[in-house]
Amino acid sequence: MPAFAKGQILGANTDIRVGVVGLNGQGKAHIEGFRKLEGVRVVALCDVDREVLGKAAMAFQKRGEQVEAFTDVRRFLEFRDLDAVVVATPNHWHSLITVWACQAGKDVYVEKPVSHNVWEGRQAVRAARRYERIVQTGTQARSATGIQEGIYALRRGELGAIRYAKGLCYKRRKTIGRVNGHQPVPGFIDYDLWLGPAPVAHMDRYRLHYDWHWQWPYGNGDLGNQGIHEMDLCRWALGESGLSTRVQSVGGRFGYEDDGQTPNTLLVEHSFPESKLYFEVRGLPDKAGSSNMPVHRSSSIGAVIECADGYMVLRNNQTKLYDSKGGLIRTLGDARESALALHHKNFIEAVRSRDPGHLNADIEEGHVSSALCHTANISHRLGVERAVADIRDAWKSDPVLQDSVERFAEHLKANLVDLDAGYPVLGPALAMDVEEENFFRNDAANRLLSREYREGFEVPRRV
Repeated sequence: MPAFAKGQILGANTDIRVGVVGLNGQGKAHIEGFRKLEGVRVVALCDVDREVLGKAAMAFQKRGEQVEAFTDVRRFLEFRDLDAVVVATPNHWHSLITVWACQAGKDVYVEKPVSHNVWEGRQAVRAARRYERIVQTGTQARSATGIQEGIYALRRGELGAIRYAKGLCYKRRKTIGRVNGHQPVPGFIDYDLWLGPAPVAHMDRYRLHYDWHWQWPYGNGDLGNQGIHEMDLCRWALGESGLSTRVQSVGGRFGYEDDGQTPNTLLVEHSFPESKLYFEVRGLPDKAGSSNMPVHRSSSIGAVIECADGYMVLRNNQTKLYDSKGGLIRTLGDARESALALHHKNFIEAVRSRDPGHLNADIEEGHVSSALCHTANISHRLGVERAVADIRDAWKSDPVLQDSVERFAEHLKANLVDLDAGYPVLGPALAMDVEEENFFRNDAANRLLSREYREGFEVPRRV
């Protein structure tokens, strides 16, 4: 266990001193968001990319604000003048930094997904509980008032009983290209630290940053990138607190051949004892040459909750209620509302109260929603190519899946994908022991619930 310093006990009138690790993309938004909160100071920055780190630190210098800069997250966590840590690194670092931060006496805001695999996500939950830390998950829609009002409307039964939930992640993802050999890593990036818990490997893609999302050692595809937001909304709407008892998927990477490994088109079925959660990922446009994305139930990215007397769409920090004929009944919330700002505020309030129950997205919630993405990906990774006719037959007993498969095939045809030349991958139906968070009688699937960690970067087995 790293010999981290203990964090101080915070008083109600004490400034909360925040540090951010991972400064590209969402990390920038976190810096600006926490800087705006009264009684909060951003005092430390950390990134393995010295150019990115230097630019971020220079912005503080120009404003006359003091900030410490680190390239090594271990030294960052040793910084005594630090109360809370924001983790906005690539996915494969999320759980380890969360555990280390809890051990160092820091509270944590960790971006989604909270883990790279199921096992390490549970370890992050255990660390939060053992060290009595406040750990918020970056699923900020949980703090959006329009979404909260929609969940309350569901609970009141405004649209009748819930039939099922469907998550949509129709987000354009272009090819990342194919390299002819190992790519050089710029000298201003500490690549060993970038890899961290992941195996030592050459950079086999053009861009180090962001395109890691589409390679299994570091990312979880769009299901674990954008899709976890909608997965979380679906699970929240259904009222499910744990993993599904059964999961199956069908999909593939269509429309181009590149260095990406994760599917850009995916259908998922999660079965719970009392409900069903379906999910659809599409990275190609509505048709070849188009700049538009497909739309289902008036949405491209969102959660659709089908009910006895209509349906509800949760998206863009709003809830829209429709009748059974598709007529809009009413809209809850304002799409201009900043759910991220509300989420930051909620985290700081919980840090001051020392009550995890005040969090809108406690680490347990983040772990379960992340794990639903991971188990669906496991089904895909263990699958085999099958003809669409075989997939129709496998899912013929479920009319929702039948409809999804037909739209799946039509979507690929519209993008000039020849399904006779490259079959979709049909994953096995995996049964899960939800208490133990592992699969029944499937060693191959259980091996993918965790990973081998590099020496010095192991997620602790005992926290």
